Amino acid sequence: MSEEPNLLGEYLRARRELVTPEQVGIPVIGRRRVPGLRREEVAMLSGISAEYYLRLEQGRDRNPSVQVLQSIARVLQLDDDTFLLTLAADKPRRPRRRPQREVVPPSVARLVHTLGLPAFVEGRYLDVLAANRWATAFSPRLVPGRNRLKDVFLDQAEAAMFPEWERTTAGLVASFRNSVGTDADDPRVVELVGELSVASPRFRQLWARHDVGTRRTAVSLTFEHPQVGPITLDREKLLLNGTDAMMLVIYHPEPGSDSAEKLSLLASASLPPASAPDRPSSDAGRGRRT
Repeated sequence: MSEEPNLLGEYLRARRELVTPEQVGIPVIGRRRVPGLRREEVAMLSGISAEYYLRLEQGRDRNPSVQVLQSIARVLQLDDDTFLLTLAADKPRRPRRRPQREVVPPSVARLVHTLGLPAFVEGRYLDVLAANRWATAFSPRLVPGRNRLKDVFLDQAEAAMFPEWERTTAGLVASFRNSVGTDADDPRVVELVGELSVASPRFRQLWARHDVGTRRTAVSLTFEHPQVGPITLDREKLLLNGTDAMMLVIYHPEPGSDSAEKLSLLASASLPPASAPDRPSSDAGRGRRT
């Protein structure tokens, strides 16, 4: 029987190593052997004993008080302590279960294909579960069966569309970690993290940071499109109620802008005439979880 992973300890250790002594007002004298803060420094600044903090990192105390965790979060300069509190929650360990296939609700699949903008449904593991023809016209990788993590990290053509690739990948990994939460032994998570860690040093570096971000952030993105050049689109991510963390993702340009004209050019070159309705394919609402 495998030992239960020490998610809380891994998270504390990773975040501790990212905070410099200067950031918390500790003077640096001589050489330091460890990156970031020492355990005893976190303990001192948090108002707890060094021995107790060591037990937390080693997984020997998995039920600390909320007050202790909030003090540690302040020292580690976490903008949001929700994920830390979730890791420390005393809850029964769920048995592994066979992965369930993610199925987009039929009404959502129909909605996606009626939108006159690039739109797709993103699953819990950042799989593309449904996409309309506008989305595929914008990027041929926005089709059911693809995975956004794999494409952005491992597909050179897709990566080239992001001028701020390092910033994009950091946000992508942080949102993925937020999406899967504490299910570190989920077979699909293990598969994705293992494959990407072997193939991408950048992913391996980001995963080790334990950054946690939100998937619902509305942002403006500038893409370097291979056909029309720079194009700026706003991206909305809308949580689909009644699903296991599925998101409806929509790209839209500022009306009347140069980017709006470029998007129309892509659509006119790739989409069928207006008389032919944009119908879902037979498997548009289905994605794989392997």
